[in-house]
Order: sequence, then structure tokens, then C-alpha cells
Amino acid sequence: MSKAAALRDYDDADADQIVVFHDVTWEDYERVLAIRGDKSAPRISYLEGELEIMSPGKGHEQIKSLIGRLVEVWCIDRGIEMMPYGSWTLKEKPKKRGAEADECYIFGTESRERPQLAIEVEWSRRGIDKLQIYEKLGVEEVWFWRKGTIEVYVLIAGQFARAPRSRVLPDLDLALLTSMLDRDTLTQAVRDFRKALEAKS
Repeated sequence: MSKAAALRDYDDADADQIVVFHDVTWEDYERVLAIRGDKSAPRISYLEGELEIMSPGKGHEQIKSLIGRLVEVWCIDRGIEMMPYGSWTLKEKPKKRGAEADECYIFGTESRERPQLAIEVEWSRRGIDKLQIYEKLGVEEVWFWRKGTIEVYVLIAGQFARAPRSRVLPDLDLALLTSMLDRDTLTQAVRDFRKALEAKS
């Protein structure tokens, strides 16, 4: 199997380990977060009494890191101010929601209470709909990597809608970025990404 094909495979031995619990109180959710501590994994999501605990596999972590680093390189090369916040724990008790993205970002220099962009890798199928979580937490845009493509969802009038391109980074060619994810190293991915962007300009 080619590496590119492997990146689209949901059923290999490297699949994420996902467990969903039902009828979980907010207090139990916060206890689980406290037990996990400041580590970035497992990642924990909460939606109206449902708790998802996800331990990402190697492939999941590779893809999320490559996407994040390529986004950062693209922004740095263009002088776009941004700050990465990794798996920042976002939660609101009144809305009974909590989530931790694979990667998330704030753009510009203005202080914000929520990331403008959250990036999620779905290497294995999830048990909780994370769009429902982000929708009420005020995240403006979510990208989902699924089977080798990035799907963009933007918040419009309080609801997420599928979009053909990013709203926070409208000039970023996501198809081109995604085509770099099968490289053997981050160095190769960044080098090839820059060369492809230069060829387009």
C-alpha cells in the first residue's frame, strides 16, 4: 500500500482508540480532565452528558502536526500574525460542552477568549459530533481532515455551514496543502509546499 493510501485508511492497526460514555455529569467531566492533567492526550470531549475519550494513534498525530506546521509556515511567509494554541481545552458549563482540538489558532494581535480556527483529524470515526460542541463555544471555523481531504466549516448566524474555502485564511490553497501530507518528513513537506506556491505565483 502506498503511503498516500495509508493516510486514507481508517481501519489499520494505527487507528485511534475512542471510548464514549453516556449520562456523564459536568462534575464527572471536570474530574476526568483533572485526572488527565496538562497532557495533550488523551483528548476529551463533552456534549450534553456524553463524554468521549480519544487516544490518538501515530498517524493521527502525524497528520495534525503536518497540517499545523504547514499553516504556520504559510502564515509566517506572508507576514500574517498568528498564535498556535495546540489542544487548548475549551469548555462552558452552562452550554454543557467541552472540546480539545488537534490544533487551534488565533490570528492577528487582538486578545480572544476562543480560537478562530480549530483543526480536527478524523483518522477513526468519532462518537461525538464535535461541530455541535464548537458551534456553541464560539469557534469561528473548523477544519476536518477526513480520508485525505480537508473539509471547511464556517460559523454563520450561529450554525456551521460547509464552505469551499477558509474564511479566516481565504487565500490558502487547502488542496495544495493536503497534497503535501504524504511526504516522509516535515522538512520535505515544507520545502515542496513552498516550491509549489512559488510556481503558482
